[in-house]
Amino acid sequence: MSTARPTKTTIDRATHTITFQRTFAAPREDVFEAWTRPEQLTQWWDPTGTPLTECAIDLRPGGAFKFVNQDSAHGPPFAGVYRVIEAPSLLVFDALGALGTVRLETDRDATNMTLTIRCGSAEHLEQFVKLGVDVGTDRTLDNLVAHVARAR
Repeated sequence: MSTARPTKTTIDRATHTITFQRTFAAPREDVFEAWTRPEQLTQWWDPTGTPLTECAIDLRPGGAFKFVNQDSAHGPPFAGVYRVIEAPSLLVFDALGALGTVRLETDRDATNMTLTIRCGSAEHLEQFVKLGVDVGTDRTLDNLVAHVARAR
């Protein structure tokens, strides 16, 4: 099986998006479950690697989710609503005023993941960049790769 490559991060100011690409040496079903099962997501979501104190997922279109970090200084809870769920290939959700899309595609023995965060305006995107959303998400995706590899 192929190994994971570093995240490729692109900030597109014309479309107000931040896009992350990652390849996993695992089937997309495993990656999808890591995104949608509280007992798994709790283990990798926080960029510091610290397990979440709370993880609630109502996995259905219109269902809410809420992830709470142990260190409340890290930031407010990450909460939102699922818009589209097409297991094991697509999650679309609203959170923090942005639209998130997780797309999982099979590539031989691996899974290619594209995570896109689409902000509502140029100002919103710049706020995310200033807060370090791009850097924090890179760290979070490193945790996800490690989690999926351990679970295999």
